[in-house]
Amino acid sequence: MDGLQSTYDVIQRTAKNFPEKIAFHFLTQADVTAPSRDISYAEFGAKVTQTANLFHDLGIGPKDVVSYLLPNLPETHYVLWGAEAAGVVNPINPLLDIEHIVAIMTAARSKVLVTLGPNPQSDIWQKAMEVKHRVPTLTHIVQIMGPDQTIDDVIFYQDVINSYNSESLDSGRIIKRDDLCSLFHTGGTTGTPKLAKHTHFKEIANATMASLNTNVSDEDVGLCGLPLFHINAVMVTGLVCFLSGATVVLATAGGYRTEGLIANFWKIIERYRVTFFSGVPTIYAGLLQVPLDGADVSTLRIAICGAAPIAQEVIRKFEAATGLALIEGYGLTEGTCISSCNPLHGERRVGSIGFRSPYQEMKTVILDKAGHYVRDCNTDEIGTVALKGPNVFSGYLQAENNAGIWVADGWLNTGDVGRQDEQGYFWLTGRTKELIIRGGHNIDPAVIENALSKHNDVAHVAAVGKPDSYAGEVPVAYVVLHPGATCAVSELIDFAKDHIAERAAAPKEIYLISALPLTAVGKIFKPELKRNVIKRTILDLLADFNLTLNISVEADKTYGTIATIENVPEDKIDSIRDIMDHYAFHTIINKTK
Repeated sequence: MDGLQSTYDVIQRTAKNFPEKIAFHFLTQADVTAPSRDISYAEFGAKVTQTANLFHDLGIGPKDVVSYLLPNLPETHYVLWGAEAAGVVNPINPLLDIEHIVAIMTAARSKVLVTLGPNPQSDIWQKAMEVKHRVPTLTHIVQIMGPDQTIDDVIFYQDVINSYNSESLDSGRIIKRDDLCSLFHTGGTTGTPKLAKHTHFKEIANATMASLNTNVSDEDVGLCGLPLFHINAVMVTGLVCFLSGATVVLATAGGYRTEGLIANFWKIIERYRVTFFSGVPTIYAGLLQVPLDGADVSTLRIAICGAAPIAQEVIRKFEAATGLALIEGYGLTEGTCISSCNPLHGERRVGSIGFRSPYQEMKTVILDKAGHYVRDCNTDEIGTVALKGPNVFSGYLQAENNAGIWVADGWLNTGDVGRQDEQGYFWLTGRTKELIIRGGHNIDPAVIENALSKHNDVAHVAAVGKPDSYAGEVPVAYVVLHPGATCAVSELIDFAKDHIAERAAAPKEIYLISALPLTAVGKIFKPELKRNVIKRTILDLLADFNLTLNISVEADKTYGTIATIENVPEDKIDSIRDIMDHYAFHTIINKTK
């Protein structure tokens, strides 16, 4: 890594080597004819230095934390890398509710919050104002854009930033490669999200590993549509590009969520001569609905899919429509980002996450019920995926979250289930808790999802396990049809039976819904579907009682999931309890008040 000690070194070296080169084309809207805001590497490097000096002036030292609630702006990059140069950055998903934001910042002991100013299309400012009074360590709020506010301890970034030194760090800090530089949160749907600790070396190491996988050079143009609070966007269409001097197209502040971006996607690729982009499965499914319509996308050489397994049929349809090879990869926040991907040159195996990255140790292992290492898996034997290497984090900030995450000797338990074939390709078979276990038989949801994705009327599909008193779980599927499609459930069930070789995996029921629940980065959020199917199960079981019941299913720290049945007449409680006792999920039954 050429003696680079920090992410600040990476950016400043590239600013020196390519001062006039465009670092960012920022698209202010999805209209391809609108002018972009272009920023050179020289300006980028200067703004990162100025921002670091601003944070230093606000009392940020090497161990102090700067959190941010921001969309995808050039200023987001200035804040991100400036905070790493001054101290520690903590990107936060602005779509989280206020309780989670407060919990993250309290755990991180954040001293400065950088936030988007008042905006009619966003509630970020309102959340920041509430955070201001609830995080005891917070000393300053820095506002990006919007009308200038005259509020104590709120600093308007655009008013002050140019008064700071752009040549060097005022702190005189010598950043060491093992210094903590970032705290990225994971999850965020239940409880306090876990904060993964990254050092400068781990981020540079992973950027280098990813660069070796993708051959990104100063001639490349990467499109960023994923959010900059997520490690994928920060690394793949961030530090990987800065390492080589590639240009980044920041595809609007809202990224892929911006209305019209997907519709104009291929024209944007053509205009800015984009050579690669990264997305999640739902993005690729959406792009299948957008014809190229004559757009010249010949500059594209890589389309990367990660964050979740993608249906094989989506890959085949995407490649047939675009002529572009879709590269499946795998990574997680705890591994700083990318850990494996299919080769650019050589055999790509559809459905596989490819080979381990250079310097990434990766294997599948058998664990006992307590999560302890038993042995390495044999070829093609399904087990838990484990990682080890210079990119793998040292643990979560909250010590209580570190129990059981290490398999043995520095190997990280990813919580993913998979296998490695004879040629060294890895294949994910699901999350440990996503496997559908029917009478002790493990069913991979991807088998169902891949089969149903082949149906011409199916746009999106997700399979989960429905509680069953006999088998423990039976497979069911949630399906979103293409606009205008009117396919019947019975036809889909028959189609699944005909296209799934494994009889036990054929879904017992299929539910047609308007949209699948998604996380902020576009991943299908299966816990919500699992809770939904539990509620459906309860309603079916108790239908004969002819009662007006209030049923809720929520995540729970102790039991994982708790179902609460309320408004039960006292004389029916025992009968209902007898029924619910046949199911594994925890149930609370409350009588009529």
